[in-house]
Amino acid sequence: MAKYELIIDHELCWGCKTCEVACKQEFSTPDGVKLISVEEIGPAMVENKLDFVYHVTCVDEAIAKRDDGIVVLDGQKCTGCQLCVDVCPYEAIGYDSIEHVAQKCNLCHHRIDQGLYPACADNVCLAHCIHVRVAR
Repeated sequence: MAKYELIIDHELCWGCKTCEVACKQEFSTPDGVKLISVEEIGPAMVENKLDFVYHVTCVDEAIAKRDDGIVVLDGQKCTGCQLCVDVCPYEAIGYDSIEHVAQKCNLCHHRIDQGLYPACADNVCLAHCIHVRVAR
């Protein structure tokens, strides 16, 4: 079985946020909920030049890892406790205060299952910093 990984090269990211828009369109998340986000870190001096750096960031039985390595959060099983939001080491889980459920990037597994790339990596990223690696 193939294993999938989302690879983000933060050094190539220029902060266009196209991945955020693609994800928002794919999942119709409410305002304030981002399953992928681009944060501006800086500005900073790099080699005597002003530079901006961008960083892209993705409950009991509600979170599970599929056989192909994709981690999914089942909103039907989510209790809304928000504990996973606080403990996620990747800061990749958001909370939908309207639906009272946690949400996270699921690598667009519905697209992967159809042989497609995730919405943010499907030739959407203008800086070409988001890729999907498939290991067999």
